[in-house]
Amino acid sequence: MHSESLPYSESGSFVRMLLTLMLVVLSGFLIIGIALPVLPRYVHHQLGFGTFAVGLVTGAQFAASLATRFAAGRYADQFGGRRAIYRGLVLAIAGGVFYLISLLFTAQPVATIALILIGRAIVGGAESFIITGGMTLGLALAGGKQTGRVIAWVGTAMFAAFALGAPLGTFIFDHSGFIAIAITTLVLPLVVMAIVRVLPERIEPSGQKGTLSQALSSVWLPGMGAAFNGVGYAALLSFSVLLFAEKGWGMGWLPVTAFAMALIAARLFLGQLIDQSGGVRVGILFSLVTALGQILLWAAPSPWIAALGAALTGIGWAMVYPAFGSEAVRRLGGANKGVAMATYSAFPDLAIGLASPLLGLVVPATQMGMAFLWSAVLVMLAVPVALLAGRQGY
Repeated sequence: MHSESLPYSESGSFVRMLLTLMLVVLSGFLIIGIALPVLPRYVHHQLGFGTFAVGLVTGAQFAASLATRFAAGRYADQFGGRRAIYRGLVLAIAGGVFYLISLLFTAQPVATIALILIGRAIVGGAESFIITGGMTLGLALAGGKQTGRVIAWVGTAMFAAFALGAPLGTFIFDHSGFIAIAITTLVLPLVVMAIVRVLPERIEPSGQKGTLSQALSSVWLPGMGAAFNGVGYAALLSFSVLLFAEKGWGMGWLPVTAFAMALIAARLFLGQLIDQSGGVRVGILFSLVTALGQILLWAAPSPWIAALGAALTGIGWAMVYPAFGSEAVRRLGGANKGVAMATYSAFPDLAIGLASPLLGLVVPATQMGMAFLWSAVLVMLAVPVALLAGRQGY
Protein backbone atom coordinates (compact mmCIF):
# COMPACT_ATOMS: atom_id res chain seq x y z
CA MET A 1 0.00 0.00 0.00
CA HIS A 2 1.28 3.48 -0.86
CA SER A 3 0.20 6.43 1.27
CA GLU A 4 0.92 10.07 0.47
CA SER A 5 1.50 12.70 3.15
CA LEU A 6 1.66 16.45 3.44
CA PRO A 7 5.08 18.08 3.87
CA TYR A 8 5.05 17.47 7.61
CA SER A 9 8.62 18.70 8.05
CA GLU A 10 7.49 22.26 7.24
CA SER A 11 4.57 22.47 9.66
CA GLY A 12 3.58 22.08 13.29
CA SER A 13 1.92 18.79 12.38
CA PHE A 14 5.38 17.30 11.86
CA VAL A 15 6.41 18.17 15.42
CA ARG A 16 3.18 16.68 16.76
CA MET A 17 3.76 13.54 14.70
CA LEU A 18 7.35 13.33 15.92
CA LEU A 19 6.28 13.69 19.56
CA THR A 20 3.64 10.97 19.06
CA LEU A 21 6.27 8.75 17.46
CA MET A 22 8.57 9.38 20.42
CA LEU A 23 5.75 8.28 22.74
CA VAL A 24 5.32 5.08 20.71
CA VAL A 25 9.05 4.29 20.83
CA LEU A 26 9.25 5.15 24.54
CA SER A 27 6.29 2.89 25.32
CA GLY A 28 7.59 0.12 23.06
CA PHE A 29 11.01 0.16 24.67
CA LEU A 30 9.51 0.15 28.17
CA ILE A 31 8.54 -3.43 27.28
CA ILE A 32 12.24 -4.18 26.90
CA GLY A 33 13.48 -1.92 29.68
CA ILE A 34 11.41 -3.40 32.50
CA ALA A 35 13.10 -6.79 32.12
CA LEU A 36 16.71 -5.52 31.96
CA PRO A 37 17.33 -5.14 35.73
CA VAL A 38 15.09 -8.07 36.64
CA LEU A 39 16.30 -11.04 34.60
CA PRO A 40 19.84 -11.20 36.07
CA ARG A 41 18.36 -11.36 39.59
CA TYR A 42 15.71 -13.88 38.60
CA VAL A 43 18.12 -16.19 36.75
CA HIS A 44 20.85 -16.01 39.40
CA HIS A 45 18.96 -15.85 42.71
CA GLN A 46 15.69 -17.67 42.01
CA LEU A 47 16.66 -20.16 39.32
CA GLY A 48 20.14 -20.69 40.80
CA PHE A 49 22.24 -20.28 37.64
CA GLY A 50 25.74 -18.77 37.56
CA THR A 51 27.09 -15.66 35.91
CA PHE A 52 27.58 -17.33 32.52
CA ALA A 53 23.86 -18.08 32.30
CA VAL A 54 23.09 -14.52 33.35
CA GLY A 55 25.31 -13.23 30.56
CA LEU A 56 23.70 -15.64 28.11
CA VAL A 57 20.20 -14.41 28.93
CA THR A 58 21.29 -10.79 28.73
CA GLY A 59 23.21 -11.29 25.50
CA ALA A 60 20.46 -13.27 23.76
CA GLN A 61 18.42 -10.14 23.19
CA PHE A 62 21.43 -8.15 21.97
CA ALA A 63 22.43 -10.91 19.54
CA ALA A 64 18.90 -11.33 18.20
CA SER A 65 18.48 -7.59 17.78
CA LEU A 66 21.71 -7.38 15.83
CA ALA A 67 20.83 -10.43 13.70
CA THR A 68 17.39 -9.10 12.72
CA ARG A 69 18.37 -5.47 12.13
CA PHE A 70 18.77 -5.70 8.33
CA ALA A 71 15.54 -7.70 7.94
CA ALA A 72 13.70 -5.07 10.00
CA GLY A 73 15.09 -2.31 7.79
CA ARG A 74 14.11 -4.08 4.59
CA TYR A 75 10.59 -4.76 5.95
CA ALA A 76 10.14 -1.12 7.00
CA ASP A 77 11.26 0.14 3.58
CA GLN A 78 8.90 -2.24 1.77
CA PHE A 79 5.78 -2.09 3.94
CA GLY A 80 6.17 1.13 5.91
CA GLY A 81 7.50 2.11 9.31
CA ARG A 82 4.14 1.91 11.07
CA ARG A 83 3.60 -1.66 9.95
CA ALA A 84 7.13 -2.53 11.10
CA ILE A 85 6.31 -1.13 14.55
CA TYR A 86 3.17 -3.30 14.64
CA ARG A 87 5.24 -6.36 13.79
CA GLY A 88 7.68 -5.51 16.59
CA LEU A 89 4.83 -5.22 19.08
CA VAL A 90 3.43 -8.60 18.00
CA LEU A 91 6.89 -10.12 18.52
CA ALA A 92 7.03 -8.53 21.99
CA ILE A 93 3.73 -10.21 22.85
CA ALA A 94 5.16 -13.55 21.68
CA GLY A 95 8.20 -13.00 23.90
CA GLY A 96 5.87 -12.37 26.84
CA VAL A 97 4.08 -15.64 26.10
CA PHE A 98 7.37 -17.54 26.43
CA TYR A 99 8.11 -15.72 29.70
CA LEU A 100 4.70 -16.79 30.98
CA ILE A 101 5.07 -20.41 29.83
CA SER A 102 8.47 -20.61 31.54
CA LEU A 103 6.74 -20.16 34.90
CA LEU A 104 5.06 -23.55 34.43
CA PHE A 105 8.50 -25.23 34.57
CA THR A 106 10.08 -23.60 37.63
CA ALA A 107 10.71 -27.06 39.07
CA GLN A 108 12.89 -27.71 36.02
CA PRO A 109 15.30 -24.75 35.88
CA VAL A 110 16.94 -25.84 32.60
CA ALA A 111 13.59 -25.85 30.83
CA THR A 112 12.72 -22.52 32.43
CA ILE A 113 15.87 -20.77 31.28
CA ALA A 114 15.55 -22.29 27.80
CA LEU A 115 12.08 -20.77 27.45
CA ILE A 116 13.32 -17.43 28.80
CA LEU A 117 16.16 -17.48 26.26
CA ILE A 118 13.66 -18.01 23.44
CA GLY A 119 11.54 -15.18 24.82
CA ARG A 120 14.56 -12.88 25.06
CA ALA A 121 15.58 -13.67 21.49
CA ILE A 122 12.06 -12.87 20.24
CA VAL A 123 12.03 -9.60 22.22
CA GLY A 124 15.39 -8.78 20.62
CA GLY A 125 13.70 -9.08 17.24
CA ALA A 126 10.89 -6.87 18.53
CA GLU A 127 13.46 -4.24 19.48
CA SER A 128 14.81 -4.17 15.91
CA PHE A 129 11.39 -3.75 14.33
CA ILE A 130 10.18 -1.08 16.78
CA ILE A 131 13.20 1.21 16.58
CA THR A 132 13.84 0.67 12.86
CA GLY A 133 10.15 1.15 12.07
CA GLY A 134 10.06 4.32 14.16
CA MET A 135 13.17 5.76 12.50
CA THR A 136 11.96 4.82 8.99
CA LEU A 137 8.52 6.36 9.50
CA GLY A 138 9.96 9.56 10.95
CA LEU A 139 12.51 9.91 8.16
CA ALA A 140 9.90 9.25 5.46
CA LEU A 141 7.55 11.89 6.87
CA ALA A 142 10.43 14.36 7.25
CA GLY A 143 11.09 14.07 3.53
CA GLY A 144 14.85 14.30 3.96
CA LYS A 145 14.72 17.80 5.47
CA GLN A 146 15.10 17.00 9.18
CA THR A 147 16.98 13.72 9.19
CA GLY A 148 19.24 14.62 12.10
CA ARG A 149 16.36 15.85 14.22
CA VAL A 150 14.33 12.69 13.66
CA ILE A 151 17.23 10.39 14.56
CA ALA A 152 18.09 12.50 17.62
CA TRP A 153 14.56 12.76 19.01
CA VAL A 154 13.49 9.16 18.36
CA GLY A 155 16.77 7.93 19.87
CA THR A 156 16.13 10.09 22.95
CA ALA A 157 12.81 8.33 23.47
CA MET A 158 14.62 4.99 23.46
CA PHE A 159 17.11 6.18 26.11
CA ALA A 160 14.29 7.60 28.23
CA ALA A 161 12.49 4.24 28.08
CA PHE A 162 15.55 2.40 29.37
CA ALA A 163 15.96 4.99 32.15
CA LEU A 164 12.30 4.64 33.20
CA GLY A 165 12.15 0.90 32.62
CA ALA A 166 14.85 0.02 35.14
CA PRO A 167 13.10 1.41 38.27
CA LEU A 168 9.67 0.41 36.97
CA GLY A 169 10.75 -3.17 36.28
CA THR A 170 12.46 -3.41 39.69
CA PHE A 171 9.31 -2.14 41.42
CA ILE A 172 7.07 -4.61 39.57
CA PHE A 173 9.40 -7.54 40.24
CA ASP A 174 9.90 -6.72 43.94
CA HIS A 175 6.17 -6.44 44.56
CA SER A 176 4.67 -9.06 42.24
CA GLY A 177 7.47 -11.30 40.96
CA PHE A 178 8.43 -12.43 37.48
CA ILE A 179 4.84 -13.32 36.58
CA ALA A 180 4.00 -9.61 36.64
CA ILE A 181 6.91 -8.89 34.29
CA ALA A 182 5.61 -11.55 31.90
CA ILE A 183 2.05 -10.19 32.01
CA THR A 184 3.27 -6.61 31.49
CA THR A 185 5.29 -7.77 28.48
CA LEU A 186 2.07 -9.26 27.09
CA VAL A 187 -0.31 -6.38 27.83
CA LEU A 188 1.78 -3.25 27.24
CA PRO A 189 2.19 -3.86 23.47
CA LEU A 190 -1.62 -3.89 23.13
CA VAL A 191 -1.74 -0.41 24.67
CA VAL A 192 1.04 0.81 22.38
CA MET A 193 -0.82 -0.54 19.33
CA ALA A 194 -3.67 1.86 20.12
CA ILE A 195 -1.22 4.79 20.02
CA VAL A 196 0.36 3.60 16.76
CA ARG A 197 -3.04 3.79 15.06
CA VAL A 198 -2.99 7.60 15.17
CA LEU A 199 0.32 7.83 13.28
CA PRO A 200 0.19 8.53 9.53
CA GLU A 201 1.91 6.10 7.21
CA ARG A 202 4.35 7.02 4.49
CA ILE A 203 6.07 4.52 2.21
CA GLU A 204 8.78 5.84 -0.06
CA PRO A 205 8.09 5.40 -3.81
CA SER A 206 9.36 2.10 -5.09
CA GLY A 207 13.01 2.18 -6.05
CA GLN A 208 16.00 -0.08 -6.18
CA LYS A 209 16.26 -1.98 -2.91
CA GLY A 210 19.77 -2.18 -1.54
CA THR A 211 21.34 -5.50 -0.64
CA LEU A 212 23.24 -6.05 2.58
CA SER A 213 26.57 -5.77 0.76
CA GLN A 214 25.49 -2.51 -0.88
CA ALA A 215 24.33 -1.15 2.46
CA LEU A 216 27.61 -2.07 4.14
CA SER A 217 29.70 -0.50 1.37
CA SER A 218 27.63 2.70 1.60
CA VAL A 219 27.44 3.18 5.38
CA TRP A 220 30.60 1.58 6.74
CA LEU A 221 32.51 4.86 7.10
CA PRO A 222 29.82 6.70 9.11
CA GLY A 223 29.23 3.41 10.92
CA MET A 224 32.87 3.22 11.98
CA GLY A 225 32.74 6.85 13.11
CA ALA A 226 29.83 6.01 15.40
CA ALA A 227 31.51 2.76 16.50
CA PHE A 228 34.66 4.52 17.73
CA ASN A 229 32.52 6.99 19.66
CA GLY A 230 30.52 4.09 21.08
CA VAL A 231 33.65 3.02 22.96
CA GLY A 232 33.37 6.21 25.04
CA TYR A 233 29.73 5.46 25.78
CA ALA A 234 30.57 1.90 26.81
CA ALA A 235 33.51 3.04 28.99
CA LEU A 236 31.32 5.47 30.88
CA LEU A 237 28.56 2.93 31.56
CA SER A 238 31.00 0.22 32.63
CA PHE A 239 33.75 2.05 34.51
CA SER A 240 32.54 5.44 35.79
CA VAL A 241 30.86 4.01 38.89
CA LEU A 242 33.97 1.93 39.61
CA LEU A 243 36.15 5.03 39.16
CA PHE A 244 34.12 6.95 41.75
CA ALA A 245 34.36 4.02 44.15
CA GLU A 246 38.12 3.70 43.63
CA LYS A 247 38.62 7.42 44.33
CA GLY A 248 36.41 7.27 47.42
CA TRP A 249 34.14 9.98 46.09
CA GLY A 250 30.83 8.20 46.69
CA MET A 251 27.92 9.43 44.54
CA GLY A 252 28.28 6.58 42.06
CA TRP A 253 25.09 7.77 40.41
CA LEU A 254 26.56 11.17 39.49
CA PRO A 255 28.44 10.36 36.24
CA VAL A 256 25.57 8.33 34.78
CA THR A 257 23.04 11.01 35.71
CA ALA A 258 25.26 13.78 34.28
CA PHE A 259 25.69 11.76 31.08
CA ALA A 260 21.95 11.09 30.68
CA MET A 261 20.83 14.65 31.43
CA ALA A 262 23.40 16.16 29.06
CA LEU A 263 22.49 13.66 26.33
CA ILE A 264 18.77 14.44 26.47
CA ALA A 265 19.38 18.22 26.59
CA ALA A 266 21.78 18.09 23.63
CA ARG A 267 19.44 16.05 21.48
CA LEU A 268 16.47 18.27 22.18
CA PHE A 269 18.24 21.62 21.75
CA LEU A 270 21.13 20.94 19.36
CA GLY A 271 19.62 18.37 17.00
CA GLN A 272 18.99 21.01 14.31
CA LEU A 273 22.75 21.57 13.92
CA ILE A 274 23.03 18.32 11.98
CA ASP A 275 20.56 19.40 9.32
CA GLN A 276 22.06 22.90 9.17
CA SER A 277 25.78 22.04 9.09
CA GLY A 278 25.91 18.47 7.77
CA GLY A 279 26.47 15.15 9.47
CA VAL A 280 30.21 14.89 8.81
CA ARG A 281 31.07 18.31 10.25
CA VAL A 282 28.94 17.78 13.33
CA GLY A 283 30.34 14.26 13.71
CA ILE A 284 33.92 15.56 13.73
CA LEU A 285 33.19 18.37 16.21
CA PHE A 286 31.35 16.21 18.69
CA SER A 287 33.80 13.31 18.42
CA LEU A 288 36.31 15.81 19.82
CA VAL A 289 33.81 16.70 22.56
CA THR A 290 33.43 13.01 23.47
CA ALA A 291 37.21 12.53 23.56
CA LEU A 292 37.60 15.60 25.80
CA GLY A 293 34.99 14.18 28.14
CA GLN A 294 36.89 10.90 28.36
CA ILE A 295 40.17 12.72 29.07
CA LEU A 296 38.51 14.68 31.90
CA LEU A 297 37.26 11.42 33.41
CA TRP A 298 40.78 10.00 33.23
CA ALA A 299 42.48 13.03 34.78
CA ALA A 300 39.71 14.25 37.11
CA PRO A 301 40.97 15.45 40.51
CA SER A 302 37.44 15.71 41.89
CA PRO A 303 34.00 14.15 41.34
CA TRP A 304 32.73 17.39 39.81
CA ILE A 305 35.38 17.44 37.09
CA ALA A 306 34.59 13.77 36.43
CA ALA A 307 30.88 14.65 36.22
CA LEU A 308 31.75 17.38 33.71
CA GLY A 309 33.63 14.76 31.69
CA ALA A 310 30.58 12.48 31.82
CA ALA A 311 28.33 15.35 30.69
CA LEU A 312 30.64 16.14 27.76
CA THR A 313 30.59 12.44 26.84
CA GLY A 314 26.78 12.59 26.89
CA ILE A 315 26.72 15.69 24.68
CA GLY A 316 29.20 14.12 22.29
CA TRP A 317 27.36 10.81 21.96
CA ALA A 318 24.02 12.63 21.70
CA MET A 319 25.19 14.41 18.57
CA VAL A 320 27.60 11.93 17.02
CA TYR A 321 25.10 9.08 16.64
CA PRO A 322 22.47 11.07 14.69
CA ALA A 323 25.17 13.04 12.81
CA PHE A 324 26.82 9.97 11.35
CA GLY A 325 23.37 8.37 11.02
CA SER A 326 22.16 11.21 8.82
CA GLU A 327 25.25 10.73 6.65
CA ALA A 328 24.46 7.00 6.36
CA VAL A 329 20.89 7.78 5.28
CA ARG A 330 22.14 10.37 2.78
CA ARG A 331 24.51 7.83 1.21
CA LEU A 332 21.98 5.01 0.80
CA GLY A 333 18.74 6.98 1.29
CA GLY A 334 15.88 7.02 -1.18
CA ALA A 335 13.76 3.91 -0.76
CA ASN A 336 16.35 2.39 1.60
CA LYS A 337 16.12 4.60 4.70
CA GLY A 338 15.23 1.67 6.93
CA VAL A 339 18.06 -0.49 5.60
CA ALA A 340 20.47 2.44 5.93
CA MET A 341 19.64 3.06 9.60
CA ALA A 342 19.50 -0.64 10.43
CA THR A 343 22.90 -1.37 8.90
CA TYR A 344 24.47 1.79 10.32
CA SER A 345 23.26 1.16 13.88
CA ALA A 346 24.80 -2.32 13.86
CA PHE A 347 28.29 -0.75 13.92
CA PRO A 348 28.00 1.16 17.23
CA ASP A 349 25.88 -1.62 18.74
CA LEU A 350 28.63 -4.15 18.10
CA ALA A 351 31.34 -1.76 19.30
CA ILE A 352 29.47 -1.06 22.54
CA GLY A 353 28.99 -4.77 23.13
CA LEU A 354 32.70 -5.54 22.64
CA ALA A 355 34.28 -2.45 24.19
CA SER A 356 33.49 -3.08 27.85
CA PRO A 357 35.00 -6.57 28.12
CA LEU A 358 38.01 -5.60 25.97
CA LEU A 359 38.71 -2.49 28.04
CA GLY A 360 38.35 -4.65 31.14
CA LEU A 361 41.13 -6.90 29.85
CA VAL A 362 43.65 -4.06 29.43
CA VAL A 363 42.80 -1.88 32.43
CA PRO A 364 44.52 -2.68 35.78
CA ALA A 365 42.05 -3.36 38.58
CA THR A 366 43.50 -0.50 40.64
CA GLN A 367 43.60 2.08 37.82
CA MET A 368 40.05 2.44 36.55
CA GLY A 369 40.86 5.83 35.05
CA MET A 370 42.99 4.15 32.40
CA ALA A 371 39.79 2.86 30.77
CA PHE A 372 38.97 6.43 29.82
CA LEU A 373 42.44 7.20 28.48
CA TRP A 374 42.29 4.17 26.18
CA SER A 375 38.74 5.12 25.23
CA ALA A 376 39.77 8.70 24.38
CA VAL A 377 42.42 7.38 21.99
CA LEU A 378 39.88 5.17 20.24
CA VAL A 379 37.26 7.91 20.07
CA MET A 380 39.79 10.20 18.36
CA LEU A 381 40.06 7.66 15.52
CA ALA A 382 36.57 8.76 14.50
CA VAL A 383 38.01 12.08 13.28
CA PRO A 384 40.13 10.72 10.38
CA VAL A 385 37.30 8.30 9.55
CA ALA A 386 34.88 11.23 9.33
CA LEU A 387 37.32 13.25 7.22
CA LEU A 388 37.59 10.33 4.81
CA ALA A 389 33.80 10.02 4.73
CA GLY A 390 33.50 13.71 3.93
CA ARG A 391 36.07 13.44 1.15
CA GLN A 392 34.24 10.49 -0.41
CA GLY A 393 30.78 11.92 0.03
CA TYR A 394 31.19 15.20 -1.79
